[in-house]
Amino acid sequence: MKTFVSAALLLLSSTAFAHSYTAGDVAIGHPWARATPGPVKTGAAYLTLQNKGKSADTLQGADGDVADRVEIHNHINDNGVLKMRRVDGVSVEPGQRVALQPGSYHIMLIGLKKPLLAGESFPLTLHFKRAGDVRVDVKIEATTSEAPAADAHGEH
Repeated sequence: MKTFVSAALLLLSSTAFAHSYTAGDVAIGHPWARATPGPVKTGAAYLTLQNKGKSADTLQGADGDVADRVEIHNHINDNGVLKMRRVDGVSVEPGQRVALQPGSYHIMLIGLKKPLLAGESFPLTLHFKRAGDVRVDVKIEATTSEAPAADAHGEH
C-alpha cells in the first residue's frame, strides 16, 4: 500500500510539472515568461513547438488579457546590430521542433497590465493556421533563474 501511495504521488507531481499542450499535430511545451522588475511595461513568453504531423503548420499569433498587445517577434542581426522585429508567424515543418526562446523567436507582451510575478501564471491563446486556437497557461519564472532545461520541455 505504501508503494502504491508513493507511486501515485510521484505520478501526480510529474503531471503537475508536465506543462504541455496539443493543438492538432503540434505539441506545445513549457510556456514560460521571466518575471518583470517593477513598472516594466513589456515582457516576453517562450515555449517549444513540435510538429508531429505530416503537414506544416504556422503559429500565426497569440492574444491574452495580460497585455495591450501580444505579437510574435524575432531577433535579427542587421550588420552586427541585434534588432527585434515583429514577424507574421513561425512555421513548423513536419517532424521539426522550434524553440521560442530568448534571443530568437518569442511572444512579445506589450503594454503589460500588471507586473509578471515569479510563481504566478497567465493564460495566452495561441493561433495556428491549421490546428486552430489553443489556450495555454504561461508560468512566470524568477528573473535570476535560467531558462527551463530542454528536458523540462523548453530550451535556452
